[in-house]
Amino acid sequence: QLQVAESGGGLVQSGGSLRLSCAASGFTFKPYAIAWFRQAPGKEREWVATINYTGAWKRYAEFVKGRFTISRDNRQNTMSMRMDNLEPEDTATYYCAGGSIRASVKATDYDHWGRGTQVTVAS
Repeated sequence: QLQVAESGGGLVQSGGSLRLSCAASGFTFKPYAIAWFRQAPGKEREWVATINYTGAWKRYAEFVKGRFTISRDNRQNTMSMRMDNLEPEDTATYYCAGGSIRASVKATDYDHWGRGTQVTVAS
């Protein structure tokens, strides 16, 4: 059974850090780009970061650049994102997405999604 599962969310104070993880089962991340998206209450889902299939190329949304770091481990079939200097505006449900043949920022290019992990940043 194909499954993508996020973990690592929680409640943190403004300026704090969290590390989100994403694991796939029943399918391999290796040949594909992987990405993080997020959705805050009452807002559209937005792209956060993408990493290509080798891990050598990464791209970030402007609002997280310099604060978030995406990485992947193809041997473990996992992906993670370190989030530093968190702000209340980062509060959202974060989703891992895999299966894109290109390192895309478009949600429609990704075939496999997790159910999300909640990140709450208190001011």
